[in-house]
Amino acid sequence: MKGIFPIEKFDEVRTPFYYYDTELLRRTLKRVCNEAAKYDRFELHYAVKANANPKVLTIISESGMGADCVSGGEIRAALKAGFPGSKIVFAGVGKADWEINLALDSDIFCFNVESVPELEVINQLAAAKGKTANVMLRINPDVDAHTHANITTGLAENKFGIAMDDMDKVVDRAIALSNVRFLGLHFHIGSQITDMRDFVALCNRVNDLQDRLEARGIRMEHINVGGGLGIDYQCPNKLPIPEFESYFATYSENLRLRPHQTLHFEPGRSITGQCGSLISRVLYVKEGTNKKFVILDAGMTDLIRPALYKAYHRIENLSSGDPLRWYDVVGPICESSDVFGKTVNMNITRRGDLVAIRSAGAYGEVMASGYNCRELPKGYLSEEFI
Repeated sequence: MKGIFPIEKFDEVRTPFYYYDTELLRRTLKRVCNEAAKYDRFELHYAVKANANPKVLTIISESGMGADCVSGGEIRAALKAGFPGSKIVFAGVGKADWEINLALDSDIFCFNVESVPELEVINQLAAAKGKTANVMLRINPDVDAHTHANITTGLAENKFGIAMDDMDKVVDRAIALSNVRFLGLHFHIGSQITDMRDFVALCNRVNDLQDRLEARGIRMEHINVGGGLGIDYQCPNKLPIPEFESYFATYSENLRLRPHQTLHFEPGRSITGQCGSLISRVLYVKEGTNKKFVILDAGMTDLIRPALYKAYHRIENLSSGDPLRWYDVVGPICESSDVFGKTVNMNITRRGDLVAIRSAGAYGEVMASGYNCRELPKGYLSEEFI
């Protein structure tokens, strides 16, 4: 839909660049916050790894939700954008000492802990500061999220989390340590999940594990079910805001939350995915033996998901209203995997045309690299083009 882009203004900006529709971002934030507010004690933490653009982060922080961080750098970015430390959760399988110390100094809400050695290091570093660190234990629920293998995180063989069979002894260890406070359990089964039955399966597993701990007299104040809700990459204009209503209703109906408990969510892609596009310019249209190649000035360095996951992103020619033709859309990087899409049905395309690669607001700018000594593209808010 070319009308949503101020293409007459794009000539003023060097391509490629990331374009963020802040009107859509704010509508998405309003929807997710309103849907979560329908339920008692549902708390939101935006997953910073999806998009850490400072201007985007500031808008999200203004919504009042917290932040889910997976590095010391993300904690710094969240604090700078206005997220209070008291609403930050810190996850990640390999937290360095300096990152843990930063989190302790920032008085974050809690650490999502993934191993006994990590638990003991947090306890040691907290003791050195005379502090008590809130911790939740990330349990690997062995739930198969029906998504790409590289973004499934809840299976038994994944590197993430603590095995269910080890849960009891790790909980006992957490309770025994003097400078950590055990709050509850954390889970995350993967991302780009669109089948609510996967979340139902997680709820059932959480119910079983919680019953198991309560049978031992262990009471938890908090449960964190991570994020994972997917977006519609095929039709971004048809469903620009994900199904938050059914997402939260699924948890409300299937997870047996106790009256004293708070349920935490960590949405990322579902917040920023659809508001962002990668805007690129056509360098050449190359005639191959059996196909035509559209060669863009954007490459896998600017949006790696198609090369990394074979991920689909809708590609639109913003400059042409001519009949449709079939193209392979590729970038300039010296890698055969630098392909955005094969057999893409796009308006007749010429050198100089502007192209939008849609649904790039999550895991686009944040995963960009300088491979081939390329400059990192800039990110712009839609309001900057008014």
